[in-house]
Amino acid sequence: MNRTRIKFRHLQIFIEVARQKSVGKAADILAVSQPAVTKTIRELEEILGVKLFEKEGRGIKLNRIGEVFLRHAGASVASVLQGVDSVNQALLQSAPPVRIGALPTVSARIMPDAIQRYLKENVGSEIKIVTGENSVLLSQLRAAELDIVVGRLAAPETMIGLEFEHLYSEQVILAVRAEHPLLATAQLRLDDLRKYTILMPTKASVIRPFVERFLIANGIPELPIQIETVSDSFGRAFIRSTDAVWIISEGVVHNDLQDGRMVCLPIDTSETRGAVGLTTRAGSKENTSLSIMSQSIRAAASNQ
Repeated sequence: MNRTRIKFRHLQIFIEVARQKSVGKAADILAVSQPAVTKTIRELEEILGVKLFEKEGRGIKLNRIGEVFLRHAGASVASVLQGVDSVNQALLQSAPPVRIGALPTVSARIMPDAIQRYLKENVGSEIKIVTGENSVLLSQLRAAELDIVVGRLAAPETMIGLEFEHLYSEQVILAVRAEHPLLATAQLRLDDLRKYTILMPTKASVIRPFVERFLIANGIPELPIQIETVSDSFGRAFIRSTDAVWIISEGVVHNDLQDGRMVCLPIDTSETRGAVGLTTRAGSKENTSLSIMSQSIRAAASNQ
């Protein structure tokens, strides 16, 4: 007996014929012709020097020797497949990580759906998500510490060497807790905000220029009580426990508005509307993992 002549296909076909008790059914499942299955079984029997099957009615079944061989053949195939899976897993784990900078405006609204879509693809790359001010994230993108930044389109002078892909547009809103006194105010005016603490985006944030232009255009160059923050966790907690007003991108508090924990004041802020999208380094090439992540983000954005 020349054991080295036994190939993996011999074992695969032998196991399937034994399982189906039919050459025809095994051929259908393995997507090969019946003559090919018959030829392979005959080759295996010639190599072993014994018959493995016997007739049973219109079908076939394993004989005693075939049953003995099946136990070892099954264990061998299972071991090989496990080895293949281990190699694939090792290759996936060595894939480069996907490093994403996400502004608060998309962290709550877009990224959870995008990440779920990405994970379904079983790419295997490690995912790193960083949040922060726009200027910081763009600096990290230029330094190749991030692969992509998802958020508002930055000012032209900060986009040198970068490329932007528009996904959707959103505006700044005035968010308050559900029982806020201003909600009961008839003919609410922007000037009514002067009586309350205002949570403002920091000067380095991408939406600050939009907010300043909006306030100045409506006759409010300065608000008496301001707290600058880019912390959505602080903003969310502070708004729910006080009568403060949060000037923030709608995407940051989208879920809070949906479940009624916050309400948008009925003041027209449409002039603060701006583009949200993907920012990448100009001329950079996407690897497979990053390409799938970008596609996942696009799909999540189109769902909004």
